[in-house]
Amino acid sequence: MKAIWNNQVIAESNDTVEVEGNHYFPFDSVKSDFIKPSETKSSCPWKGQASYYSLVVDGELNKDAAWYYSDPKPAASEIKGRVAFWKGVKVEK
Repeated sequence: MKAIWNNQVIAESNDTVEVEGNHYFPFDSVKSDFIKPSETKSSCPWKGQASYYSLVVDGELNKDAAWYYSDPKPAASEIKGRVAFWKGVKVEK
């Protein structure tokens, strides 16, 4: 699977976990040059608290386009150490 935004591959891995239609990529498959931490947080009743990254590619910002659960609830333990994408990021095989 690949996560692509602004004509750049942001993450690539054969080891994604799909939850609720989103592919969660291993954190080490994400190209760190394109992500920057965000202060945004959200909460899911069964996964826990999500934190976000913004993407920066060729000077363009996609705010909060990636999220992760640093300490997911037990029901979502399979996504610990993984990152998912949205906001125009194309995820494809």
